[in-house]
Amino acid sequence: MDQIPEGFEPHVRKSPVTDPWEPLYARKAEDRLVLATRIREAHCNSRSMPHGGFLAALADNAMGLSLGVNLAAARQAAGGLVTVSLALDYLGSAKLGQWLEFDTDFVKLGRSICFAEATVRADGVPVARARATFKLLEAKAA
Repeated sequence: MDQIPEGFEPHVRKSPVTDPWEPLYARKAEDRLVLATRIREAHCNSRSMPHGGFLAALADNAMGLSLGVNLAAARQAAGGLVTVSLALDYLGSAKLGQWLEFDTDFVKLGRSICFAEATVRADGVPVARARATFKLLEAKAA
């Protein structure tokens, strides 16, 4: 049950938002960063299903990190990203012990606004779909 799928490594970027949900794992691809974790009690509501706030926060994080990968590849300087809109639709349910992946599969870069979509999968089965709009912050002059 604690086995980590091939290609995933411990996620090195730490944040006060995601600290309660550690350990997190990441798999870097050319155009995205897939975040993942094994569902534990700390992630769940009273029905032992992943809490909506947990799903939304990690989907938001995965989409923002994937946009960062795309911006770097496009050599587009940014001082960071701020989420201005986030929606999460539930497609199914997940259970304790399942492997949960947050995979960004659509990204559109703009000069000041970026868009992303992600699918949340539990053991490969879609359980949620997220969409977000991000504002690019200006890069600070050196």
